[in-house]
Amino acid sequence: MLSELKDKKKVVGSKQAKRLLMKDDVSLLYVAKDADKKITDELVQIANEKSVKLVFIENMKELGEACGIDVCAATVAILK
Repeated sequence: MLSELKDKKKVVGSKQAKRLLMKDDVSLLYVAKDADKKITDELVQIANEKSVKLVFIENMKELGEACGIDVCAATVAILK
């Protein structure tokens, strides 16, 4: 499932993910389990309210690598 991240249209980062969630432009949200809960809890709540599918990944490093970036990622939103 993570292998699709390199090819899909996506945004990496919580601020961008939140903005797109509010616009109903997200079809799937990846969330790292080890990310700061203050950041991810709000996004998870919005995703649940908007009926966006959630996928939890073990850690931020794994999520960043799956996106093909050299830094860790707390959240990744796949665009509709």
